Amino acid sequence: MAEKKIKILFLSDNYPPEVNAPASRTYEHIQQWVRNGADVTIITCAPNFPQGKVFEGYKNKLFSKTVQDGVTVIRVWSYITANEGFVKRILDYVSYSVTSFFFGLFQRCDIIVATSPQFFTAVSGCWLSIFKRKPWIMEVRDLWPESIKAVSAMKSDSKIFVFLEWIERWLYKRAASIVVVTDTFKEKLLEWGVNADKIHIVKNGVMLDKFEYLPKNSDLVKQLNLENKFVIGYIGTHGMAHKLDFIIETAAKIMDERIHFLFIGNGAEKEKIKLLAKNLNVKNCTFLDSVSKDLINEYISITDVSLVPLKKSDTFKTVIPSKIFENAAMQKPILLGVEGEAKGIIERYKAGICFEPENETDLIASIEKLMTDVEFYNELKKGCTKLANDFDRKKLADSMLEVIKSTFNNATKQIEN
Repeated sequence: MAEKKIKILFLSDNYPPEVNAPASRTYEHIQQWVRNGADVTIITCAPNFPQGKVFEGYKNKLFSKTVQDGVTVIRVWSYITANEGFVKRILDYVSYSVTSFFFGLFQRCDIIVATSPQFFTAVSGCWLSIFKRKPWIMEVRDLWPESIKAVSAMKSDSKIFVFLEWIERWLYKRAASIVVVTDTFKEKLLEWGVNADKIHIVKNGVMLDKFEYLPKNSDLVKQLNLENKFVIGYIGTHGMAHKLDFIIETAAKIMDERIHFLFIGNGAEKEKIKLLAKNLNVKNCTFLDSVSKDLINEYISITDVSLVPLKKSDTFKTVIPSKIFENAAMQKPILLGVEGEAKGIIERYKAGICFEPENETDLIASIEKLMTDVEFYNELKKGCTKLANDFDRKKLADSMLEVIKSTFNNATKQIEN
């Protein structure tokens, strides 16, 4: 007898054509689940991240429904704002939580998956679970509101933070299963008293058929005046957590004209960082807006190393930035300014060089080592390939689908008993 096709209702406020890490992870996981026979409906909002402007060809309607790549995609209204300003962002999050909950009530499903951050999406998933009497899984890609505190956007003793933290712990208790993206996230949840049996680790990874080594795109190199440059690429969100002002300040002190920084992306800090570069008269930095997923490989190809920095904070020791995996798959050694679990991965695979976050001297020395030691650089490229192969997103998506199925089966057995 054929296995029943499981119907998954997935909640995420980020989804393609947005190109940030949450949108990519969600899309790539869902596509693999569909290939494996799952029936998936996603409730998301009009694509607008990170600039807070609805993408061309879309409207911020109350409700729209399409089928894309075998997935039913429902887009609901939300209060749209740029990825900046705490109050406006909360309004954005809460509005999506409300509309996704309302329209989720009318979608048939066997199980609900809600991804966090932001955890107001998980609030919607939890209430849908209660009203629809279906199990739900909370996917935790960041410890929220811990990460807000880490970028100094909120004090830990404020009443709002305490309330948000209480909601977070309540959600962990209510979820039938929890999927986290790092080992240290699991350790944190265990410290907070979450049942170990319902915590599952599904790390970030890379679609190996989409990201592979490419020679430098010579046309792009000429277009951006990067001939004979050692290009340090940062591709991603320009937010408070990434501490790019420190990178600009360091770039201003590098005298070697061969070294050039390439920043691609948008975010809350983008204009502030560009202004800082202008005020410091920085000549070795180029800023570009986000590029589509179809073109990102070409832009990664023109870099020599991938820069992955985060603000110096104990909270970020639990984070593994997803850009590590895509760049590693394209054999770009990682220049990592993150402590903790991410550092352990890079060192274990010998896939890059790690500098102390916000340590200018350490960063400059690391860049010089990468640029001048050719044998060392080539060994790191080999390590990148091994790292990428061990974090194949298709296999990781398969393991998450198994968590979804087992959670559904366990819930069904409990009802029958």
